[in-house]
Parts: sequence; C-alpha cells; structure tokens
Amino acid sequence: MDSMYEILMGLPLFKGVSHDKISEIVEKAKFHFLKYTEGNPIINAHEPCTHIKFVISGSVRSTISNSDGRFKVSQTLHAPCVIAPEFLFGKAPFYPNSVFALEPTGVLQISKNDYMKILYTTEIFMYNFLNTLSMSAQKVVEGILSITAGSLEERIAFWIISLTQKGGQDIALTCKARDLYALFGVQRTSFIATLESMKQRGIIGYDNQEIRIHSRESLLEILNTSAD
Repeated sequence: MDSMYEILMGLPLFKGVSHDKISEIVEKAKFHFLKYTEGNPIINAHEPCTHIKFVISGSVRSTISNSDGRFKVSQTLHAPCVIAPEFLFGKAPFYPNSVFALEPTGVLQISKNDYMKILYTTEIFMYNFLNTLSMSAQKVVEGILSITAGSLEERIAFWIISLTQKGGQDIALTCKARDLYALFGVQRTSFIATLESMKQRGIIGYDNQEIRIHSRESLLEILNTSAD
C-alpha cells in the first residue's frame, strides 16, 4: 500500500499532499484502477470526458488532429502523468485526443463528481488543478498571438508546445509540407530554411511528411520561457 501512496503523491495534481491526507482520500473516494495491454485504446478522440485519468505505470501515445486529419501532433507520455485534465469541465468536456497504450499500462480514473469532492477537501488539490488550468489557458493565448507575431521558429514552437503536455516525448507534427506553408503563411523557401536551421542545431528532424521534435525543452528555450 505504501508504494501506491507514493505513486499517488507523485501525480501532478496530488503533489504537496501529505501521506495522511492521501490515506484519507483513498478510504473515501472511488478510485478505479484499470490495466491496458500494448496497443489497447484508452481514450477515443471526441468521447465525453467524464473521468479524470492518470497514467500510473507504463506509457501512452496521444494524438490530436484537425477535423480532416491532415494535421496531427503526437506525443508519448510516461507515468506518472494526467491526460488532458483541462477538458474535464467547461462548455465542451470532450477529449480532443486519442490515446493508446504503448506497453502494459496502468491507469487510475476518478469520476468528475468524485474528483470535485476531492478538490474541496484541501486547498492544495484545488491549487494544483487551478494552476494546471491556468497554464493551459496561457499556452493557448500565446499560441494564437504567435500566428501574427514572432519569428517563424517561435511560431512553430508555440504551436507544438500548445498542443502537447509537459513531459511529452517523441513529439511529431505530421502534415504535408505544402499544408504547413499555408498554415504558417510563409513561402516554401522560408519554411525550409527555418526547419534546416533548427535541424542543424539538433532541435528537430524532418521530411516532407513530418517534423520530429528531439526535445520539447528545446522549444521552450526558443521561446525563452519556463512557463509550462
């Protein structure tokens, strides 16, 4: 049981909570522990977000795309982490991403109602959740502003940071090159020159179909910010 407490206390939204408080919550709240084998879907894009889901062991691959599927951003998330918590509430509480297990993976899920009760038990839970929501909202604002401001390199970084989570690895932006030129509103020569500069500095790899991010932290460094 001690190992389970340690896992819970390591989750982003449970950080800073005492062992005794975690013990009290485990006794009262309905925690559902689910196991997935490699390749099993955990979330389908656009399904209702009725539970908050924590990856407590293993790893998952998350993909978000536009309506016609021509633009996709994928990332690998390793335990411990929470999946898209900002979509639990609001006008459209639906997951924007599809998620599947990359290996045998354990997921803890808590219903929205039970999670709300947990939030009210201590200020730390509420602070952690509100802080997560605030950071997500700020990323969206920065991403929108980056469309018309900043260098092309900064705009690419903003887009990928806005569509991925802290801790995301093996990030890939999949889209045909000609669609990316239109997306960023630049000529092919300017776009390729920017990608080649980023590649030479070890930030990305790319081809005509995909941009692969070697390190999400390197994109944050481009933006000269640690806000995430």
